[in-house]
Amino acid sequence: MKKNLLVLSSLFIIVTIASLFQQEQVTSFHPEFSKTKASLGFNHATAYPPGVGILTNSKNCLSCHANNGPWKEDANNIIDIIDKETKKSLKQADGTFLITAKRYEAKTVYTVLGRKDLAGILSPTKNAWIYIDTTSIGKSTLSKFAPNWEVNLQLSCRIIGDKVDNFANSTITSLPMTIRALSTAKDENIMLQVMLTKGEAEKGNPNNTLKGNYFEKSVKLKIIE
Repeated sequence: MKKNLLVLSSLFIIVTIASLFQQEQVTSFHPEFSKTKASLGFNHATAYPPGVGILTNSKNCLSCHANNGPWKEDANNIIDIIDKETKKSLKQADGTFLITAKRYEAKTVYTVLGRKDLAGILSPTKNAWIYIDTTSIGKSTLSKFAPNWEVNLQLSCRIIGDKVDNFANSTITSLPMTIRALSTAKDENIMLQVMLTKGEAEKGNPNNTLKGNYFEKSVKLKIIE
């Protein structure tokens, strides 16, 4: 009995080790990850949107994804930031966004992305976004948000189906983000990078069945003393 258990245990260990090393042959969703050597044959986990600036030095989503979708910049796209308390858009006349907060105050906003529902028009089904200080890309710091500002949800990738009163009859994603200006924080300019997408990406060939459009929006963080 003990001999059989020993044989089975040895076979399990051999199969496990073999499967770990086999993973070296799997191409990562982000091709630059597959070039990275790691112990026991593991590649870095696939990442979207952390592949921009955080897990890699990519400047934006287009380092891995094609801007090949049908949702070009038009009036039917929804890219907005909503104040949680006032329920009002923080979009300015020039298309940029302004988030104001008192120092040490926890300020929560909602990132709202998607399309107005139009008969016969294809809508995105999964939207990704990241708020990032582009000057921090390539630097050693892990945080790529505005310096000396706390943030609890800098990025996400979310399936459509959320409801926001401001956007009735729209196909959207929405999540809250809370920020806080610390003692040494200053007014900052950051970028909101957005991908509206539909379909599923294949490993090593993310543009084969995935359609998406990329957008950039300027966001200013301003401290009210």
